[in-house]
Amino acid sequence: MLFDFFPSRQLTWYLAKTFAVRIIAVLGMLVLVLLMLDLLGETGDILAAPGNGEPELLRYASLRLPQLIARFLPYSVLLATIITLAAMNANSEVVAMKAAGLSAHQILAPLLLTALVVAVASFGFNERVVTRSTMTLKAWQEVDYGTITREPDARTNVYFNDGNDVLMASVMSGRGARSVLTGVTYYERDDAGMIARQVRADRATFANPGWALEGARVFTVASATEEPLPDGTVVAPGVTLAQTELRRVDPDSEPLPQLTDSIDALESAGRRTAELEAKWWHKISGPLSAVLMPLLGAVAGFGLARSGQLLARAVLGMALGFAYFVVDNAALAMASFGGYPPLLAAWAPFFLFLFVGETVLVRTEE
Repeated sequence: MLFDFFPSRQLTWYLAKTFAVRIIAVLGMLVLVLLMLDLLGETGDILAAPGNGEPELLRYASLRLPQLIARFLPYSVLLATIITLAAMNANSEVVAMKAAGLSAHQILAPLLLTALVVAVASFGFNERVVTRSTMTLKAWQEVDYGTITREPDARTNVYFNDGNDVLMASVMSGRGARSVLTGVTYYERDDAGMIARQVRADRATFANPGWALEGARVFTVASATEEPLPDGTVVAPGVTLAQTELRRVDPDSEPLPQLTDSIDALESAGRRTAELEAKWWHKISGPLSAVLMPLLGAVAGFGLARSGQLLARAVLGMALGFAYFVVDNAALAMASFGGYPPLLAAWAPFFLFLFVGETVLVRTEE
């Protein structure tokens, strides 16, 4: 038995199915066109790398596709809303439903439910697929579409201060306690800042505290002698995991749990995290914006089609939807330099346009 908020079971299924098909069709059209344009712009750079050919073009398309889907899915929901409701209005289906006693909210209820399902699926897709493809694509672009010789999340030429001492590594891979340093150099310096000993090692792992060396040799400056060190020798006890997280965090490449750890590490080191916190909240509010689109685009489905205002209503619905995206991006930009608190920047546009859409619907149709 359905709640009174929904129309009959058959009508709910008809509206939801029609809406879902339009979303898929509009999303497929947008993504296909934009992917072709993007690929045309990047083809020259991809083929410029030695050895690249058609497989690399297909690889780029497979990595770029999830990003385009995630970015334009809310737009697709908006356009699908306008197309669906405008067509039903033109065919007098909306008039028939209202004549049967259904309110505008009841007509929209199946669309809102479908949009909620889309929002949940979008969140899972972003966390599991988009973050990984973004990380891999950025690592590939860093080497100008050449061969990636390291993990996508690895960092090169890192160094950390341990008081007067310095720990350096050519590559750092892994995260947290699983971090691994390769090509390690550790400089022990005296109070005057002069190097007393230089330790070189093939590899180092986190020993909590410090870093355990493997294949290490130490050079003592005073005696000008070099000797091997046993595996497991611990150096740099002051270099903590919080220090290793002090890097340029890319929120688009990190799922929520990983981004939470990065924010905590930066906060413990006294770094500013307002921009990252806003992006953290936006990972939730962004996919949920799909639920707003049927409400903002609903104005296109009501009113008499023969009045000649159907096109004007469709344009108004589209304008409301695109205005949301403009305000949403502006709020995130304000949060990046401290103009808005992170929570307000991520959620204020959502609730603002929720009230705007509801007000327009109530004032015009209810």
